[in-house]
Amino acid sequence: MQEIATETAVTEPGAAAPAASGLRAQVETLERRLRQRDDQRRAMLHILADYEQDRRRLARQTERLDNSRRALLHILQDSHNDKLRLEASRKAMIHIMGDLRETTAEMQQREQELRDKQEQLVQAGKLATLGELTTGVAHELNNPLNNTGLFVGNAIDFIELGVPDKGPIVRELRHALQQVGKATEIISHLRTFGRAAPVSREPISVKQVIDRALALMREQLRLRQIEVMVDLGSEETVVMANPIQLEQVFINLLTNARDAVADSPRKAIRISSSVGPAAVEVAFTDSGPGIPPGLEQRIFDPFFTTKEVGKGTGLGLSITYGIVKEHGGTISVVSRPGEGATFLIHLPLATQVRGEP
Repeated sequence: MQEIATETAVTEPGAAAPAASGLRAQVETLERRLRQRDDQRRAMLHILADYEQDRRRLARQTERLDNSRRALLHILQDSHNDKLRLEASRKAMIHIMGDLRETTAEMQQREQELRDKQEQLVQAGKLATLGELTTGVAHELNNPLNNTGLFVGNAIDFIELGVPDKGPIVRELRHALQQVGKATEIISHLRTFGRAAPVSREPISVKQVIDRALALMREQLRLRQIEVMVDLGSEETVVMANPIQLEQVFINLLTNARDAVADSPRKAIRISSSVGPAAVEVAFTDSGPGIPPGLEQRIFDPFFTTKEVGKGTGLGLSITYGIVKEHGGTISVVSRPGEGATFLIHLPLATQVRGEP
């Protein structure tokens, strides 16, 4: 057989060549198809890889979207909760505002009641002072009434005697009218001081108010043989105040000083003043025994008194403190045992109250 094949190959060289060429072509075709399939497979792998990347990217985006959605849901939930809390806070604020309005109205009512009580207390203290002044005022009125009777009696005598000259009669009647005017002035002063003080304030002279206070107290001080020295200087000091209330302050201080020197060897009261750039200081100094140590602050407390039972209400200095404070001033006391006491009142000048330079 081998011989036959060899012989065939040798004897038919032209017939084998085409077969090899066809086989080579088939191999090349097959290799080409294999390369195409490899290219397709690699392309498919690239596509699969891109798909996997796209899938992973989409998964990440989906996850981020889910996270964003969940965050948005939390935000919406928080916003809803905040809205509920805001609504609750608004309702609570409405209740608080209602309570605040009611509390404010109640406080205003209480303040008005307190103000009314304070005014009643001040008026009661004033009436108590008038009661103490009655004896002195009676003596103060007695002089002009006696003089009026004397002058009118003289005029009647002249008329009964038939004196032709009317000059003496007219002169006596004029003197009588002057005395009636003095009595009227004293009564008018008492009526003014006794009535409830209006809330208005006006520029007033400190010296004039002190003079009016001394006019009511003069007879009491004279009967008790109390020496009064007044040194207010030559400068006219004007403050913005209520004249009736300020007169009550000075009368209360004079009354307190009067009682303080009652048992002293030397009975003296000194009233002085000094003017600063913004305020005036008025000092009431007595020659009494002074204030016991530790009581300097308590003496301005309501109903506190060192006097015996029945000789003091403890309201005078308290009322004085309240009036001075309402006028934007201060009151204090300086005292040494055995050396008397000095009450110092500071009141702003009228120019300072008005805001003038």
